[in-house]
Amino acid sequence: MLTRSYEGVVILHPDTTEEAQKEFFKKNKKIIEDHKGELHHVDTWGKRKIANPIKKIYRGVFFHYTFKGQTDTVSELERTFRINDKVLRFMHTNLEDADLNKHNEAFKDQLAQTVQREKEREAKRAMKRQ
Repeated sequence: MLTRSYEGVVILHPDTTEEAQKEFFKKNKKIIEDHKGELHHVDTWGKRKIANPIKKIYRGVFFHYTFKGQTDTVSELERTFRINDKVLRFMHTNLEDADLNKHNEAFKDQLAQTVQREKEREAKRAMKRQ
């Protein structure tokens, strides 16, 4: 079977303990490795506000991760996410670029630019209020 590069974002319930978060990703890493894939990187964005509330929950713990695997790997991950009560939302995307290091660097650069733009907007708003 063909191995592809994927990235995923998962939002966990805000009450999920740090230990439960680690256990969640240990299980997912095992699923990926059992399907002859490899987990490349996991990054936590911490607790953030959710754009659209889910079952009256307004915040969630966000994670971004990349991995290599087969299409049935994604199917199995999504199946386990659906039956886990702690998972609020998830999304997987097939990456065209097979080099996950390059993809992660570009992603982090975009994230830094977005944060910088948001700081500039906030500074402009503060100046207008004065």
